[in-house]
Amino acid sequence: MIVLGRLAAPFGIQGWLHLQVFGDDPQSWKVIERWYASSDPDAGSAGWHALKPDGFKLQAKGPVVRFEGVSDRTAAEKLVGLYVGVPRHELPDTGDDEFYWGDLVGLEVVNLSGERLGRIERLMETGANDVLVVLDDAQGGDKPVERLIPFVSAVVKDVDRAAARVLADWDAQW
Repeated sequence: MIVLGRLAAPFGIQGWLHLQVFGDDPQSWKVIERWYASSDPDAGSAGWHALKPDGFKLQAKGPVVRFEGVSDRTAAEKLVGLYVGVPRHELPDTGDDEFYWGDLVGLEVVNLSGERLGRIERLMETGANDVLVVLDDAQGGDKPVERLIPFVSAVVKDVDRAAARVLADWDAQW
C-alpha cells in the first residue's frame, strides 16, 4: 500500500473531510476510484478498509473529500486521523524524477563520498519541503542514528529505484 495522505478534519456538516496530501499534486487524486484507510500506515493488507470517494474538490486550504456512506459531520469525525493509501499497482506511473513516498521508504542513502547514511524510514512534510527520515543502525549503540535530510534537488542528487539507492550531498557527521 502506498500511503498518499491523511484525513485531517471535518469540513462543514455534510460529511466532507480535509485531506492532507503527501505530495505535490492533489488533482491526481480525482482519478483514483477506490481508496483505502487505516489508522496504521504500516498495517498489512488486512489493516486497510476500502472507501469509495463520493466527491472531491479543491478549497482555499487544500482538497476536501466525501465518501459514500459518510453524509454528516458526525460520520466524518470518525474518519479523522486515518491514513489514506492505494495499492501500488492501481496508481498511475510516475515520471523519472517523480516518486510516491512509499517508493522511497526502505531505500539506502549514501553520500557523495560513498558513505552509507542509513535507510529511509519515512518521509516528513514540513511545509517548506519534504524531509527524508533516515535511520542508520550501523553506528552501534542502543539506538540507531536518525538523520533528517531535506528532499530537495540541492541535497538529493539521484534516486535510483532499480538499485534501491539515494545519493545525497550530505555529510555523515551531520
